[in-house]
Amino acid sequence: MTDLFFNSAFLSSGWENSVRVAISEDGWIHGITPDASPEGCESVFGIAVPGVPNLHSHAFQRAMAGLAERATTNTDTFWSWRERMYAFLERLGPEDIEAIAAQLYVELLRHGFTSVTEFHYIRNHIDGSIYADPVEMGQRILSAADQAGIGATLLPVLYRSSDFGSKPPIPEQRRFVAGVDELISDVAKLRDSVVNNPQYRIGLAIHSLRAVPPEDLERAVNSYRDIDREGPIHIHIAEQMREVNDCLAWSGARPVEWLLDNAPVDRYWCTIHATHMTTEEAAALAASEAVVGLCPTTEANLGDGLFRFKDFSTAEGNWGVGTDSHVSVSPIAELRLLEYGQRITRQERNVVAGAHDRSTGRVLLENAWAGGSKAAGRPTGGLEIGQRADILILDQNHAALVGRAGDEILDSWIFSGEQTPVQHVMVGGEWVIRDGHHHREEEILARYGTVLRRLSS
Repeated sequence: MTDLFFNSAFLSSGWENSVRVAISEDGWIHGITPDASPEGCESVFGIAVPGVPNLHSHAFQRAMAGLAERATTNTDTFWSWRERMYAFLERLGPEDIEAIAAQLYVELLRHGFTSVTEFHYIRNHIDGSIYADPVEMGQRILSAADQAGIGATLLPVLYRSSDFGSKPPIPEQRRFVAGVDELISDVAKLRDSVVNNPQYRIGLAIHSLRAVPPEDLERAVNSYRDIDREGPIHIHIAEQMREVNDCLAWSGARPVEWLLDNAPVDRYWCTIHATHMTTEEAAALAASEAVVGLCPTTEANLGDGLFRFKDFSTAEGNWGVGTDSHVSVSPIAELRLLEYGQRITRQERNVVAGAHDRSTGRVLLENAWAGGSKAAGRPTGGLEIGQRADILILDQNHAALVGRAGDEILDSWIFSGEQTPVQHVMVGGEWVIRDGHHHREEEILARYGTVLRRLSS
């Protein structure tokens, strides 16, 4: 057992001073005592807050950040970006994916993410054949998470078709395709490999309604529920208006409407993006208790549109944030853009706060902590007994935070610029970032650099 002492900490009950936190050898918070004595503790200088769960990641896309910023047509869109992504992926093997993911995860840790949910759809060889070990790619992701020391939920992705109406996959999608039985077998194997490790969780992802026919969606969800009754299920949905219009043409319903009418969506589901909804869809999705996974910097980069936040928030919906394509690696960048997007469209300030005299930063972070933990299926969203010891230490002498107290700290962290005040990071009771540095950062960066130089040659 390790006892830590913090002068100031943000607990589930709010801000407390002189806080003693007892952490078990396997990384769980076993005790919290405010107004405690530091005697017998490891005193940690700084401000303690929960680590932020990242609920949506495609790790390999970090390596192409900045490489799709040249116009290819008169109107560049998500769909033209997707063509570049497919071409980029054609050059990546298992070792490359692992090196890229490890570097990404170190960057996420430095900025305050302490866990990541990996929406993992690269399953096959470049030619579409299956690896000798069908879960080779999934194991590479878990290995990268282990190297970085980040908590992870891995979601093997079901991908069956290229569009609504069960259209056959195009050649560029051959690395993603698997049958329902194959995919569920992958899930079972990966679960067996991490069953005794509280740092990891294995869930299921349905790529999208256009990529998974209804009968396959139903069979996959039922088969997964036979394995894990409360495991996380994620799906991309309603990210682009083209998807909405195609879904209407196929079914007569909008994507979120169709999903809620045809799938057992509940609090264990996470709908990624859900950008284009009606007010009625937003209310119904909130009522399902599913989490919406918002990825504001990616959604802005791809020109997706803005989430109907006010409608969803009014209906008391659950949400969290992810970095998706990793054009940003900071939870603060995601949360700031979420709020600023609403300010721009509504011509108001402090939109997310939603009520008089509430801190916008606190509301943003409390939702990111709770929604991210729920979507990951791991207890990672707060400093409280029974949670993983995922803790950030903010530098109280950082220019953005000096002289701040209470919720001003959270507001200033989000709305005072780009330099991160995250000084130390603990994941599962282990310090993985000290004074802004990871103990394996040089070797991880060297491997990443080797991959990137080869790709650019």
